Amino acid sequence: MLFGGDASAAPFSMFSLQHILMILLLFTGIFIIYLIRKLSVPRSAEILFAVSLLLFEAWYQAWLIFTDRWALHHALPLELSNISVILAVVLLIKPNKLLFEITFLVGIGGAIQAVITPVLSFGWPHFRFVHFFYTHIAVIWAVFYFLWNRGFTLTYSSVWKAMVFLNVLLPFIWMVNVLTGGNYWFIMEKPEGDSLVDFFGDHPWYILGMEASAVVIFLLLVFLFGNGKRRKRLS
Repeated sequence: MLFGGDASAAPFSMFSLQHILMILLLFTGIFIIYLIRKLSVPRSAEILFAVSLLLFEAWYQAWLIFTDRWALHHALPLELSNISVILAVVLLIKPNKLLFEITFLVGIGGAIQAVITPVLSFGWPHFRFVHFFYTHIAVIWAVFYFLWNRGFTLTYSSVWKAMVFLNVLLPFIWMVNVLTGGNYWFIMEKPEGDSLVDFFGDHPWYILGMEASAVVIFLLLVFLFGNGKRRKRLS
């Protein structure tokens, strides 16, 4: 595995073989989780999974520091992908229905898009490639495990819970951006390059567009995977 800061040593190309394999890994894992949904999984496996995510996130922060890439304005673990990992870790350690609802919607909403259209410079076998796909895919696997194996439920009320969570965090993220000169959550300016945000108008109106799109995505997820009749099973 490579650990340097030069992406040319292992460049990433979207929809290359290595990228397609990661997409296949994601959906293969989801299918396997569904197949083994009736099997009993020991708590130790859940804890080990949580620890692996924490170690990868700590390792990533260390890599940023050692390659002189760490800076307050972009390296704090405040992006939705980082927050989703933290939520998944807490969910794995201490299962909770409200936490599951938020993690499922926020985690999948961002992670699926990240896996299919990643903003990534480093390819296989670089550490950053492994970290990026492992953490995003693991969050998705974790919430589907809690949906099918643990029997947690999603309802349409889950949508407003997830939106309240995001909007409670929003002022804090804005304040961090003001203090650090950052652009976490893209609430200070649009991301560079073409993106869905371009259809939502100029700043700050595109933020409302992002909120509306989040509601639509969350509603779609509940429509596809919600089941109010399913009961949760906590071990």
